[in-house]
Amino acid sequence: MIVTSNEVTIFYKHTFTFSLLYDIIPVRSFAGNDRNQRATVYNLPIKERDQIINRSSRIPRQLTKEERIRENLQFTLLSDAFLSVALEDRKAAQHVLRILSGDKDLVLKQIKTQYTIEKGAGRGARLDVFAEDLEGKFYVVEIQRRKEKDPPRRTRFYGAMADSQFLDKGRTFQELPGLQIYYVSEKDIWKAFQTVYPVRKYLGDEGLAYDDGSSVTYVNTEVDDGSEIAALMKYFKTADPEDDSQGDLSRRVHYLKCEEGGIEYMCELTEAIERRGEARGEARGEARGEARGEVRGRQRVAFNLASMGMTVDKIAQAVGETAAVVQQWLAGETENG
Repeated sequence: MIVTSNEVTIFYKHTFTFSLLYDIIPVRSFAGNDRNQRATVYNLPIKERDQIINRSSRIPRQLTKEERIRENLQFTLLSDAFLSVALEDRKAAQHVLRILSGDKDLVLKQIKTQYTIEKGAGRGARLDVFAEDLEGKFYVVEIQRRKEKDPPRRTRFYGAMADSQFLDKGRTFQELPGLQIYYVSEKDIWKAFQTVYPVRKYLGDEGLAYDDGSSVTYVNTEVDDGSEIAALMKYFKTADPEDDSQGDLSRRVHYLKCEEGGIEYMCELTEAIERRGEARGEARGEARGEARGEVRGRQRVAFNLASMGMTVDKIAQAVGETAAVVQQWLAGETENG
């Protein structure tokens, strides 16, 4: 049996075929430093053959720039990572919040994406979008594609973490700013066939409005009620760079997907996400064993790519796993946190 630079077939207990071998396994594993050199495999020791087979199943193939550009076009605004990049632009974020709030005069003073709030030994929070308007009111936008067990308590936690940022020791509660949380989900989690579910607060049975300065609104992309918010959510599902219906948001998406500077930025971002995932896997591997660390690293990469809207098949290709295994990871069957 012969190893070539494009494909190898190894007959050992079973037959294994690895396409594009040299994208997966270092060339020296079989043929020294010459990609065109041929080498036989059946003469290798059994242990070495097993190591080659096992290593090839673990090492993810790096995507080319052309592949990253194609993947970039598939990202949607339901990806919290892509949304965060898109809404780093103040005008794009302003467009989204004007529609969600119904305030056409809303002007943002500052915008932060993937904003992390740490609280000592307690659990921290990472907010997809955290913005402040000129009146001092704050806004949180949270994207949630996976099925969430308890959305109300998640939003309660985010609200508490956000409030903790504002009230330093010695200041009064009256100084707490207004806070609006938008929880955007892919599915209609309340199943009442509405696009928007504002949470109302009342006192007793008299229907007296209760205003503590904070509010929560649930929005979904599943139900189209013909409203302006529903049109925005429809755009979230596609992020079509040729669709210019969403003003400054459309211009930002077109830049990121079709213009040179935006394309380079997105390619660098996806590469960085992959490197972080691999680094986390290596760090865990030092503590728990190399094999487990590599698997965890690939899982992290898979979760990050899924958060950017990449399909299961493409993620499987990127991390060197089967689509079935990646689907199990994303369903939480092998990842415990």
